[in-house]
Amino acid sequence: MRLVTLALLTLLALVQAELWFGKGGLPRKLELEGKLHAQQASNDAARTRNEQMAAEVRDLKEGLEMVEEKARFELGMVKPDEILVQISTKP
Repeated sequence: MRLVTLALLTLLALVQAELWFGKGGLPRKLELEGKLHAQQASNDAARTRNEQMAAEVRDLKEGLEMVEEKARFELGMVKPDEILVQISTKP
């Protein structure tokens, strides 16, 4: 009887070891949690970027200030009777 109990406890320990440290066990869980945190950080960065772009689009649709600012800085446009002065700094 004692030998059967010992054999069953050994088999139980082997099954538990496979569950904890085998193919789908604790190491895989930790790996997936790391990937999950990395993906969540990436999603947060993308969400922030999307919110900034949505705000920019909203500004372009609603107001002329953003259009004027883009025309001035990106295209170098000036208003009539306005003098453009550019100051460059030496690197």
